[in-house]
Amino acid sequence: MKWSFDHDRPIYTQIIEQIKLFIASGEYKAGAKLPAVREMAQEAGVNPNTMQRAFFELENEGLVFANRTSGRFITEDINMVERLKDELASEAVRSFLSSMKKIGYDKAKTIELIEKSIEERGDDKDE
Repeated sequence: MKWSFDHDRPIYTQIIEQIKLFIASGEYKAGAKLPAVREMAQEAGVNPNTMQRAFFELENEGLVFANRTSGRFITEDINMVERLKDELASEAVRSFLSSMKKIGYDKAKTIELIEKSIEERGDDKDE
């Protein structure tokens, strides 16, 4: 997996965001074992303490749990994963709408642009 960080924000919060995205997208499946802290830190190019802090926060949120003898795992609570997806989607929509407003698009114009983009991409077809 590819890690990228913006140096204007704390790295551990960005790690949390990226792991949440990996969970929501299914790259990390419910119940899946996470790599060890040192392994993930090395892969991400960060200090192991930074990765540990991110894991600690994810554990506090209930998205990750630790088994003393086996390591860390993604929650098996499918409802929690679905809520995470909904939260991330809502956040993306709010950000998009804010950007559209900043460039002068109102609700009707934004919806028109979305519909046009969907038609052009063919994303409106049921699979």
